[in-house]
Amino acid sequence: MAERFSGVVLRRSEQDDQPDRPTIGEIGLNHFAPYLMNRVVARWNATMAEELREYELSTAKMRTLAVLSVSASLTINELSVFAVIEQSTMSRTLDSLEDQGYIRRTPRAEDMRIRDVTITENGRTAFASFWPTMYDSMLQMFDGIDEDEYRAFTATLHKILVNIRKHEL
Repeated sequence: MAERFSGVVLRRSEQDDQPDRPTIGEIGLNHFAPYLMNRVVARWNATMAEELREYELSTAKMRTLAVLSVSASLTINELSVFAVIEQSTMSRTLDSLEDQGYIRRTPRAEDMRIRDVTITENGRTAFASFWPTMYDSMLQMFDGIDEDEYRAFTATLHKILVNIRKHEL
């Protein structure tokens, strides 16, 4: 039996070891979750980019400071995964954040090739100054969605993340 979500067939029965997949036209873009997720994230990033200009921060810097604000210390690789930023972009972002005095990179004693990245007090102050903007934008995004729906939505996103995870941290 096919699984259904909002009238969309997610899986059809399999014959001859070949799944009978619906076409994108049968599903429709407005019911194709990856498309919708990309639209939401693109709109969020565009809104954040506009809002962050007054703080002299980019979306990459905002994500990095957000992750570091709740982490004691992370490597560049870990930061890249958690902030969803390519490592080359992360390195440039960290250079700029360090120049602004928002982060500190410290070599590990046991392996000088690894740098631990921490947020400075100036970085915490910068994050605290734009956090209300981030939070208010998130609230606007979820306007009309109650607490139970929000919890179910984030629980579903966690399940999806486990299903697609390539990097285990």
